[in-house]
Amino acid sequence: MAQFATQDASKAARAAEQAQRQSEEAWQDQIRARRHEDELVRKAEEAKRREQNIQAECNASRMRGSPRDSEQSRVKRLEKAQRETRWAQEKVRNAQQASKEVAEKARAAQAAAEKAAREAAEYARAAREVQEEAEERLQRGIQPVVIPTLDEIAAAKTRVQYEQGRFHFAVAGVAGSGKSSLINAIRGVENRHQDAAETGVVETTVTTGRYPDPNPDLPFVWYDIPGAGTLHQPDWLYFNAQGLFVFDCVIALFDNRFTETDIAILTNCRRFQIPTYIVRSKADVHIRNIMYEYGYDSAHDEMPRRESLYTTARERFITDTRTNVKRNLKEAELPDQRVYMVSNETLLSIVRDRSLGFSYKIIDELELIKDILDEELALFVMQLVRTTMADWAFRNLLDIRVPTLPFMP
Repeated sequence: MAQFATQDASKAARAAEQAQRQSEEAWQDQIRARRHEDELVRKAEEAKRREQNIQAECNASRMRGSPRDSEQSRVKRLEKAQRETRWAQEKVRNAQQASKEVAEKARAAQAAAEKAAREAAEYARAAREVQEEAEERLQRGIQPVVIPTLDEIAAAKTRVQYEQGRFHFAVAGVAGSGKSSLINAIRGVENRHQDAAETGVVETTVTTGRYPDPNPDLPFVWYDIPGAGTLHQPDWLYFNAQGLFVFDCVIALFDNRFTETDIAILTNCRRFQIPTYIVRSKADVHIRNIMYEYGYDSAHDEMPRRESLYTTARERFITDTRTNVKRNLKEAELPDQRVYMVSNETLLSIVRDRSLGFSYKIIDELELIKDILDEELALFVMQLVRTTMADWAFRNLLDIRVPTLPFMP
């Protein structure tokens, strides 16, 4: 992936820079060693010349027949000069050996620096290729894979106040799709209620809203996720930026069109094995708009015509929605999945009033509620089983692996 390739390239570049610095330091050490060796050679040569001069004086003195005491003094001077010459020559040999070792280290450091530079260039080339491939895939509509780190997962759970024993639902989608109104309806709360999620004609959610279910028997927490399109980020970053990978379930909500953002949400949820629901909101509004396309006149049409237009518009709305979602899922190479068409007004009536109201208006509201409860009940049971078996294994000092279902966190 591009992010890892870039990280590897950066790491290799830093390693190459460090190797180059070490190589330069090694060459400086070699220069200093050579200078020290040259200085010792010079001193050894001076010591040798002094020895030779004293030797010459001794030879001349013997030829002249100098007194014995003078001869002994010259011999002592000669012996001292010889010792100094040997010491100087020994220092030269040691310095030469040290210079040789330093030179070998410098050559090794240079070879290491060259190798690190080649590796850095190779990593940089690979990173460019991965980046170019990612950009090409992005242009073709194939979104890159961005895996969150453990720190990012922990931070996201802290940010959303994730609690064990509760089920956390994220309602996500493009701006203006009616996320806040859906959360209010499914919680049985009117939009004007003090505990309701804020709603508006334009996107009002800029930070994630957290709304526990008012029913104490339902351990649900609903999250109003800022709409894609209101944030300065690509669709494929929306999932990670909003921390959707920590939720137990994600509702991909759309209004008019099933978009690339919805596809990105579903693709990433599938990657993280998070159960999803595709929901189309404002069913009543869309059906009414189709009726107007057919010439509906609310002021003059009689009831039989109204009922006929409503039935026709409703069938077209359902058919068009299912066809559109099915086609988009297939194009994105995602498995076919049910789409729930709901009206917030009908959903609110069912949840809050326990009433079917105008039953002819119901499309998928009842099935959505039932399926959510069924799936979360299954999740609850499996979590209970996992906890019970883990506790039993701990008490018996056994290492038992509890099977993990795809929708388990």
